[in-house]
Amino acid sequence: MKFIVASGELQRALQTVSGVISTSQSRPILENFLFDLQADILKITASDGETTLITSLPVRSEDSGKMAVPAKMFMDVIKTFGDQPLTFIEKEAENGMGSLLEILDEKDNYFVALDNAEDYPELPEFDAARSVSVPSGILSDALSHTLFATSNDSLRPVMTGVLFQFTPDEVNFVSTDSHRLVVYTRKDVKNEEAIEFIMPKKPLAIIRNILNNTDDAVLIEFNDNMAKFSFGEHIWICRLIDGKYPNYSAVIPKENPNVLTINRNLLLSSIRRASIFSNKSTNQVRFKLSGNLLHLHAEDTEYANKADMQIPCDYSGEDINIGFSSKFLTEMLSVLGADDVTLKMSQPNRPGILEPVDGLEEDEHILMLSMPVIGL
Repeated sequence: MKFIVASGELQRALQTVSGVISTSQSRPILENFLFDLQADILKITASDGETTLITSLPVRSEDSGKMAVPAKMFMDVIKTFGDQPLTFIEKEAENGMGSLLEILDEKDNYFVALDNAEDYPELPEFDAARSVSVPSGILSDALSHTLFATSNDSLRPVMTGVLFQFTPDEVNFVSTDSHRLVVYTRKDVKNEEAIEFIMPKKPLAIIRNILNNTDDAVLIEFNDNMAKFSFGEHIWICRLIDGKYPNYSAVIPKENPNVLTINRNLLLSSIRRASIFSNKSTNQVRFKLSGNLLHLHAEDTEYANKADMQIPCDYSGEDINIGFSSKFLTEMLSVLGADDVTLKMSQPNRPGILEPVDGLEEDEHILMLSMPVIGL
């Protein structure tokens, strides 16, 4: 089995799928890439047992076959080459124990010990009951605005993923960790049948990185247990999160008469500075609004650190004094691209709703909710 490929192209393909490989595999064979050569196409597979990532690239070859290539060592080797043609040849080890992959450049050769490709698990097969198509740019934007707000609590697995919720009118991408909520809505993507499923965070984070480099539409095929994402030369197959997503709309206050409008960068930089003085367990920054002036207050009584700041703004509503997590607000404001944002509030013990004023497409809407932090 022999093929020739440019090292730069091979390295990019390996980086595309390598993120799914875990160094603490319960199955050592999954610490390998599976190379599946079919003439002039090399298919590279990586898996952690739950998520399988596949990418393909053209090579020069007339052979076919499979190899299990140790992922970390192979990537480390390929990174050391400049962008040049490399020749790969599978050979039997001289002691008759297994196979080797010989790597040849213009003057040197190297040998990598291979595992048994027959031990690599078969691709998960499933009958796709339903499918939807989402433009790659929209999916990329949706993930950029939602992934940060997912939970890490393994005891509430449904919150560790992103809810995909298609309706005849729109699609909602939803994430929450019970302290904050993000709903990213597109009215230019819809489906005749109302369908929803929960995708785990890890494969979505990898998909987001790849979507930045493609204009292809993403075909999502799924059933009750599995989902398959296909675009360009890439395929992602993963297990869905089982369970019912919480009724997120019930926690969104309908009446929010107190509305702060302010420059996003000004608010973000001010909160970052105030957070340095905040209590490190609550990260609380208090918003005191009166007239067109925002008073920011942060305090850490244990160390006698305190910050009081005054920021010009546009405010309508009753005077209010409410505390929020500076960590959560910083993350929310950082992923928005708007010049100005609104923070809508009702009472000091009720959530605040953060929304961009500008910078959105006509069919795009973003709602971010943060629960208040009570007390210092």
